[in-house]
Amino acid sequence: MKQRIAIVFLIYVFTCPLVFGQEIAILKYSGGGDWYANPTSLPNLISFCNQNINTKINPKPATVETGSSNIFQYPFLHMTGHGNVYFSEEDAENLSTYLLGGGFLHIDDNYGMEPYLKKELTKVFPDKELIELAADHPIFKQQYHFPKGLPKIHEHDGKRPQAFGIFHENRLVLLFTFESDLGNGWEDSEVHNDPLDIRTKALEMGANIISYVFKN
Repeated sequence: MKQRIAIVFLIYVFTCPLVFGQEIAILKYSGGGDWYANPTSLPNLISFCNQNINTKINPKPATVETGSSNIFQYPFLHMTGHGNVYFSEEDAENLSTYLLGGGFLHIDDNYGMEPYLKKELTKVFPDKELIELAADHPIFKQQYHFPKGLPKIHEHDGKRPQAFGIFHENRLVLLFTFESDLGNGWEDSEVHNDPLDIRTKALEMGANIISYVFKN
């Protein structure tokens, strides 16, 4: 299985022109969780980035399944939801190969997926752990500065917002944003009726994530 996935990865690296382009896809996972949550969030973030930080991202994000070789077309995957997450062995191996080979995954907990996600990430990286990013990490100091780290967008349990990462050879390959609800802040204004300053903070932090990934 690992050999087959590695071969697929190499084929995409050498034949697919989109691998290193500015493209984003939503990760469709199994388990019954709502991977499709916040349907307006990612298009709004892409529009904000294209207008404010000079990206040229396709305005319509694609959708790719975790176990599909199509994930290798996209340098940036976004994952969200409220509930259960399940990775099969093939899903986990495919995602591991993608991330170790240069891909990036941003997981935004839309409240409720964290306990399921942590269990499934041990399948992807049995020898790696989520590490909390300090407030002075470069991802918080791109075009927009967040001196206190990840901003709080929506309140649930009174917990502080936290950003966790998984690193490979000093490269951040996975970012997990927790107790922040960035994706809610990216949605159309009438969905949550957030004040402008809250939506702006969410979009600016999202732009920092995209900027960090495409620059590194």
